[in-house]
Amino acid sequence: MNLKKYVPILDWLPNYKKEWLKGDLGAGLTVGIMLIPQGIAYAMIAGLPPIYGLYTAMIPQIVYAIFGTSRQLAVGPAAMDSLIVASGVATLAQIGTENFIEFAILLAFMVGFLQVVFGFFKLGFLVNFLSRPVISGFTSAAALIIGLNQLKHLFGVEIMRDNKIQTLVIEVFRHVKEINWITLIIGISSIFILIFLKRLKSKIPAALVVVVLGIVLVRVFHLEQYGIQILGEIPKGLPEFTIPKFEKNTLIDLFPIALTLSFIAFLEAISVAKAMEIKHTGNKVKPNQELVAIGLGNIVGSFFQAYPSTGGLARTAVNNQAGAKTPLAAIISSLIVGITLLFLTPVFFYLPKAVLAGIIIVAVYSLLDFSTPKELLKYSKIELVILITTLVFTATIGIKEGILIGVLLSLVMLIYRSTKPHFAVLGQVKDTTFYRNVDRFEGLLNTTEDVLIVRFDAQLYFANISFFKDKLEEFVSEKGSKLKLIIIDGESINSIDSSGVSMLKELIHKYKNKGIDIDFSGMKGPVRDVLDKSGVIENIDYSNCFMSIQHAVEAFEDRKINKQIERKYFEYIKQTNR
Repeated sequence: MNLKKYVPILDWLPNYKKEWLKGDLGAGLTVGIMLIPQGIAYAMIAGLPPIYGLYTAMIPQIVYAIFGTSRQLAVGPAAMDSLIVASGVATLAQIGTENFIEFAILLAFMVGFLQVVFGFFKLGFLVNFLSRPVISGFTSAAALIIGLNQLKHLFGVEIMRDNKIQTLVIEVFRHVKEINWITLIIGISSIFILIFLKRLKSKIPAALVVVVLGIVLVRVFHLEQYGIQILGEIPKGLPEFTIPKFEKNTLIDLFPIALTLSFIAFLEAISVAKAMEIKHTGNKVKPNQELVAIGLGNIVGSFFQAYPSTGGLARTAVNNQAGAKTPLAAIISSLIVGITLLFLTPVFFYLPKAVLAGIIIVAVYSLLDFSTPKELLKYSKIELVILITTLVFTATIGIKEGILIGVLLSLVMLIYRSTKPHFAVLGQVKDTTFYRNVDRFEGLLNTTEDVLIVRFDAQLYFANISFFKDKLEEFVSEKGSKLKLIIIDGESINSIDSSGVSMLKELIHKYKNKGIDIDFSGMKGPVRDVLDKSGVIENIDYSNCFMSIQHAVEAFEDRKINKQIERKYFEYIKQTNR
């Protein structure tokens, strides 16, 4: 067994080059510093105490460095996943309680277990059921919910936490008069500083800058005395080894959210990892191994009080820009978080929650997807409807419900399209052997009254055989009584089932009785095998199967000429016998 395939650290670590260390060290330090305020902020989104965000920023990274295939992916807590944790676990326990924390940690184990199972059985393809419109609608809705939930910290008022956008908006308007203006100024200033530093595109960790400024302001001016909410005490020390509490009823209740989160987390990670793969051609990302690596990170993390984690876009981009060459950068980032847990947590006591709210709002703004709806408006209004429906359901009813309705609508669209695929009548491009759709090249193609050439751009199976028959009948009627041959171009038919076979036999018999032959051209090997074994080709004769449309047309012309010669010959015989 090739261990390097399943434990990639055995491949890159023995071959480590000295010149890589500078990039890995710089990237590790940068991302590690970035992870501290980010981990604290995302724990707040998840409804957990800040310390759990730091645990999640530390443990899964080390595991991923051992088993992951991307050399730049930075694993840790993520905004969207944190929101899903909060919304899912809040249905079972009140946010902030011991039970809530226990369930969030158990959820990490369940998500990791599912991801490892999916990876082991090579089920990474299942993530394809989350189509682009569904992902876009869901992430935009999640961004709005996360942002609105932070307004209570930005305004310094008590707004009830919720995952329904309409409830949050009503709550915000109810408490507008209670705004703490100093809190609001700190929060808005943090947002402007973050945006300004990002636009400078410097390597300065913007989040750390506003964190330091916020702490200094509170300490120097004693702003906590003016109602400014601060983070308070964060426990010191590394996470202890604890076994999650496995209870049957809790596992059953958490399963739907675990299944949803396992797919969402993997999708986030693999999309970012693939983006890095394009920039680093020597590094091949393996989706199923990525599932295993992220899953093991979540499993091991759950034993050290971490909640579900995944690869983050912003962290990975910073990791790459800072020069990361190998997962050693992730290990260094974890060490920075570990040092913070051991010695630096008291520093964050006076950190204003308004600063964290600013960090979160700026981070989730990038999740708002404006480009996809604009694109879909131009070329796919059906998919735009799916996007908007997913967004509305997610934002107003619930995260699970939004994803479910989006996936169901995508599947309905897929099934509908497969029942009515593209079916074209072809004509010959003048002075060539090429054949194209007559509707797209009107007046530019050669067609004849006695030959109908059609191309069916899909598999031929039970769901679309009625459409095939009806459409072909329509094309035949348009041709009129002079039609003598139908050529079915099979270049785009990838497969055919028993219903398709039965339908073809019926058509061959039907049109033969009308004096119309059927030829096949360009049939793919697997389809040809089915037609051969099922007796379809036998019904039309092997001489009516061709490599190309042109060969079929030439053979028909030859048959016409031969028939004309035969007819003239018999007429000549009749005349001479008189």
